[in-house]
Amino acid sequence: MLRELVDLLVGGNGASDDVFQAILERERQFPTGIGYGVAVPHGKTPALTNLLAVAGTTLAPVPYETVDGEPVRLFFLLAGPESQAGAHVKALSRISRLVRREPIRARLVGAQTPEEFFQILCEAERGGA
Repeated sequence: MLRELVDLLVGGNGASDDVFQAILERERQFPTGIGYGVAVPHGKTPALTNLLAVAGTTLAPVPYETVDGEPVRLFFLLAGPESQAGAHVKALSRISRLVRREPIRARLVGAQTPEEFFQILCEAERGGA
């Protein structure tokens, strides 16, 4: 799942291996499964010039090291350069805040298209459910 998300994140720009290694290194230091069926793998790498994010859901729960021991169905992957550390922390905080609300998680997992998923995130950020 992580490789697939990294490939979506960087496309064909050649940074895929560097980003993937940065994500794996961060996971080795401290797993990023935050609970509630959510993981937020992230890493910092000079291979990117800006903070990038991608999200994905799975049909079946994926075993993943999480704080509550629950498998994961909702992934948010972030990667960027060290110079974007402030934005990185802010994005992690916002994601964590949003996914703590069960109705939002359920709607995200149930989204049928990327556009619907994005719309749900935007509504949640504006204070909707």
